[in-house]
Amino acid sequence: MRAGAWRLTGPGVAGVLAALAGLPLVTQRADVLNLAFLVFLYAALAESWNLLAGFAGQVNLGHAAFFGTGAFVMRHLWVAGVHPYLGLLAGGLAASAFSLVIGLPAFRLRGAYFAIGTLGLAEILRITVGNVLPVVSTLPAPFITGYSLVHRYYLALALLVVTVATVAWLVRSPLGLGLVALREDEDAAAATGVDVVRHKLLALVVSTGLGGMAGAVFAFYHTSYYHQMPFGPGWTFDALLIAFVGGVGTLAGPLVGAVFYVLVREVLAQALVDVHLLIFGLLFVVVVLVLPGGLVEAAARARRAIGAWRGRTAGHGGRRERAAQGVRSASGGAPVGAAFPDPAGDRAAAPGLTDRSKTAREEGDSHSRPGGAHAARGEEES
Repeated sequence: MRAGAWRLTGPGVAGVLAALAGLPLVTQRADVLNLAFLVFLYAALAESWNLLAGFAGQVNLGHAAFFGTGAFVMRHLWVAGVHPYLGLLAGGLAASAFSLVIGLPAFRLRGAYFAIGTLGLAEILRITVGNVLPVVSTLPAPFITGYSLVHRYYLALALLVVTVATVAWLVRSPLGLGLVALREDEDAAAATGVDVVRHKLLALVVSTGLGGMAGAVFAFYHTSYYHQMPFGPGWTFDALLIAFVGGVGTLAGPLVGAVFYVLVREVLAQALVDVHLLIFGLLFVVVVLVLPGGLVEAAARARRAIGAWRGRTAGHGGRRERAAQGVRSASGGAPVGAAFPDPAGDRAAAPGLTDRSKTAREEGDSHSRPGGAHAARGEEES
């Protein structure tokens, strides 16, 4: 995790999970549960994309291909009678297996060529599925009558927890350090002993497997959709946008970005029906240009600014206190601002000093008069 990113502590995570797990017990409103479900789904998808692109530096614009593969496998197995949990695992494994097939040839490309190559692969898959299965995938009637939104809610929450835990464990392992080294400089990482192909393939398999399971949850959630819909490029760009808005290359970024993305999109869609996508696109551009590290970095900057302001305030207070202590020490402990006695008055009040002062003033007066001391002595002799 990059410096400045939010750090999730154990008690805080447990509290958030307890609150989310108890939400269906507090309210049964379908709009609230649907909104929370979408946040979980998009957060899991963005977190899986962020593992390969944010931590390993391999921008995959074909992530929708693996999302759609998981949805495709899950849907057909579930309708065929397989338990949904087994279908979810099968969808993730199918996506990972597919990524292994294309991984070796795809990683022969670098940078923008890798991104464009993966985007082209996803589009080929989407068009092929649309041509082979141009019909709507609809659940049978018994599945629809037994539909439970709360069940989908908990499944999406469990997927998000598994995804975040897997990515957190991976990026903190030696393998994660190798991925970060690849992101910073692939040639330098290879020169220091990092197995470039092995690290890339492992990150790709885990990333696509988690993305495939997100697609399986999507297939379990919707009652009907076109088969090519989960293969659409929108799923890839949604994940990319969420990761960049939240903070790409951080663990908390996709979580923050998913909350921001889903809530703002819903608000804009209701308030500005026709132009909400344009407004949201401009908002995304502004966030990326002004906050390159996303909302996570903005929060870190705010914390540093508040800490610096508090430090300056404490520094001014400390200097004033030290100055006050210095004045008290110099004055023998007298409080600051106390009326000090007049030294001249002290000398006038001292008996020994009074006569000598008078003599000195008389001598001074005699020297200052015309004739000086001799005139004075003449007056005494006469």
